[in-house]
Amino acid sequence: MQGKRSTGEFIAKLCIVVEEIDETVYWLELLTEILPPNFKNDKLKNILKEAEELLYIFSSSRKTAKIN
Repeated sequence: MQGKRSTGEFIAKLCIVVEEIDETVYWLELLTEILPPNFKNDKLKNILKEAEELLYIFSSSRKTAKIN
């Protein structure tokens, strides 16, 4: 029974991570839309891209954990 509890806790923590990264992506996208063009730079685009990649990785990990 302990193993099930640990798996459930792991999945719950992954859900929190996915929610937080998703919110971060939202705010980064909003920033890219509202900032004046001269404030937009490659650094912001790179951060957004990395956040989207992390969202994909953790979402996939959560899905795999739920299956297993």
